[in-house]
Amino acid sequence: MKKRKNHIFLSLIITSVCIITVAITFFIRKENNIDLPHITYISENNNNVPEQQWYLILVNEKNSIPKNYSFELTELSNGRSIDSRIYPELQAMFDNMRSSGIYPIVGEGFRTADEQKQMMSDKIDAYIDMGYSRRESKELAEQAVAAVGNSEHQLGLAVDINADESCSTNEEVYEWLAQNAYKYGFILRYPADKTDITGIEYEPWHYRYVGKEAAAEIFSRCICLEEYLMN
Repeated sequence: MKKRKNHIFLSLIITSVCIITVAITFFIRKENNIDLPHITYISENNNNVPEQQWYLILVNEKNSIPKNYSFELTELSNGRSIDSRIYPELQAMFDNMRSSGIYPIVGEGFRTADEQKQMMSDKIDAYIDMGYSRRESKELAEQAVAAVGNSEHQLGLAVDINADESCSTNEEVYEWLAQNAYKYGFILRYPADKTDITGIEYEPWHYRYVGKEAAAEIFSRCICLEEYLMN
């Protein structure tokens, strides 16, 4: 009986220590403002993507972020964050742009589910203010903003790249990216002539990391990610 009581007492101590450890970890993260990804979405069409090919995950209107998809974030100097795995190539690309006299910035990187939801709400309200009905506003907003769980920005693999307008113009940045981004594994995700496939209007600033091999083929064949993955 005494041994059993000792065993129960020891179990209680271990359980208490675990609870305290979890609590301390939570408050440390909270105190340091560590932005943990909201990854809670299921995708039926991404199950065939090998784990080592995380950079080819398809996220669009019909393909949600895979369940349990996880990654680490790297915070950039301007406070934006991206998947840590794409940071070296993004940095190399920016360094070469600057050496060519073009100065880019990351206007948007990783976005939480709450931020994505707010973007959609703001876009709908903007169209309503322009005189559209709520139904029309929602339809128009969905052409420009992805639904929660269907945005590449929630993957951390997409970046909106604009110009540091004190040194360059957006047109200079977009032109350079259109011709060179593939060399670093990035593609123009929403081309003007592929809106019927991507479901998103032309965005010359939105680039997605897919790896150098895929990017080179997508660029040379003038196709979009959906077409590349269908082959």
